[in-house]
Amino acid sequence: MTDLLDRARAWLDDDPDPDTRVQLDRLLDAAGSGDEGAAAELHDCFDGRLEFGTAGLRGALGPGPNRMNRAVVTRAAAGLAAYLGRGGTVVVGYDARHKSDAFARDTAEVMEGAGIHALVLPRPLPTPVLAFAIRHLGAVAGVMVTASHNPPRDNGYKVYLGDGSQIVPPADEQISAAIDAVGPVSEVPRGHGWDTLDDSLLDAYVATDAALVPASAPRDVTVAYTPMHGVGGDVLVRVLEQAGFPSPRIVRAQWAPDPDFPTVSFPNPEEPGAMDLALEEGLDSDADVVIANDPDADRCAAAVPTRDRGASGGPAYRMLRGDELGALLGWWVHERGARGVYACSIVSSTLLGKMAASYGLQFRTTLTGFKWIGRVPGLAYGYEEAIGYCVDPAHVSDKDGVSAAVLLVEMVAALKASGRTVHDVLDDLAIAHGLHATDQLSVRVSDLSLIADAMARLRSAPPTSVAGLAVEAFDDLASGVDGLPPTDGVRLSLAESTRVIVRPSGTEPKLKCYLEVVVPVLADGPAEAADVDAARLVADHRLQELRTGMAEALGL
Repeated sequence: MTDLLDRARAWLDDDPDPDTRVQLDRLLDAAGSGDEGAAAELHDCFDGRLEFGTAGLRGALGPGPNRMNRAVVTRAAAGLAAYLGRGGTVVVGYDARHKSDAFARDTAEVMEGAGIHALVLPRPLPTPVLAFAIRHLGAVAGVMVTASHNPPRDNGYKVYLGDGSQIVPPADEQISAAIDAVGPVSEVPRGHGWDTLDDSLLDAYVATDAALVPASAPRDVTVAYTPMHGVGGDVLVRVLEQAGFPSPRIVRAQWAPDPDFPTVSFPNPEEPGAMDLALEEGLDSDADVVIANDPDADRCAAAVPTRDRGASGGPAYRMLRGDELGALLGWWVHERGARGVYACSIVSSTLLGKMAASYGLQFRTTLTGFKWIGRVPGLAYGYEEAIGYCVDPAHVSDKDGVSAAVLLVEMVAALKASGRTVHDVLDDLAIAHGLHATDQLSVRVSDLSLIADAMARLRSAPPTSVAGLAVEAFDDLASGVDGLPPTDGVRLSLAESTRVIVRPSGTEPKLKCYLEVVVPVLADGPAEAADVDAARLVADHRLQELRTGMAEALGL
């Protein structure tokens, strides 16, 4: 305890932020008075540190090396500057989370102090605007201060290099080593010559996205939209209006950026309940599609009217799974004449690869994350099941929830004009390639060792069957499979075209199981929607059994 208190007091003396100094001072007083809760919090803040990796940094706000704070950010910026060397320009963006503006300012000052010119976005803006700015301005790197869809207590620090892609090994390890070499925060040189960009950069991004929609495209579409208390609202509305679409119906309660996310328990459109207000707005406006961005607008979620629009007493809208929207956008990008390579992450559905083959296009599978997808040579379209889509890689080689939403609106409008819906397209794809159904089993833990233990059990004693289906192949992704770099995870190939991939989340304390079943669409003669619906019922039953079976296999 004495060593812990000494380290905490040393941190206090070097902390540039009066807010975290006050927090730490109170913790020290309470711990010194025998408060066991305060002592445990001190241990959590100081017995570890946030590791800089391919996702940069992400963690809870607070004092100490194991929290996101100005001292940690200053050291990260100094390490990045040392890695980059002198000269060139770095673009810095930030969202509306707590301390994001301060972290961006610290980064700009440290870059200037290191002889690198910093350009800061004019206000809190979406992550894809930052990714766009790197290429548009010819920067050597970019930094985005965001924790994306994490809880309100978190913030993060995402690094891009000059090609507009997120960092991958060995850059992450080299930057991490440079961070380790940084001395006291008070001795890090700072400069004040950084510039704040004007709106011309944002105007260029908006114009680029709006230009994706040709003048001849139908525009009769009603959209309900929520930015989920994030920074995407103004930008997406501007793009839609400039592209000639009607203004969307807005979820007013979630319109203004708010770092506390007061109307949702978890600001992720994939989480149960997060889209409730948007779905209500869809009902009120009889929307053709309901769209949500996550708080930094690099992801896009969507719901569409059910076939009967609730006439039978069921829900009037249903959420599209990330893989469903991934397939739909892949189909639409092809319909628009795109040529090049399709790509998705290893945990995404296998449907996109079959679609690419039928289109005569090349296809690549990557590790999880757009740091890999965005680097695929010749990329025409890429996605990951966690509602991340890259539909315009020539300008943003990262997931972009704004451009994805624009193409989704264009697609829905075109289908509406032809008397069809996204359900018809999904049926067509199922008839052509089999009904691909995916689901996920996520286990959130407070003790990360539980995840490591579960992965170790899977590797040491792989199941021979899951939900009554034989395990035909077991691949340890840590050894590298299919030509991919090693990563922490395992893949189970089961009978009847069923697949399970288990991996720890890269950004949250979760163990994730990605489930996929493929059911042929059988028909006597031409296949119809009824045949697809029958296959869908079979797939839903298999997925339910698979979820139960994997929960038992993991023992969590």
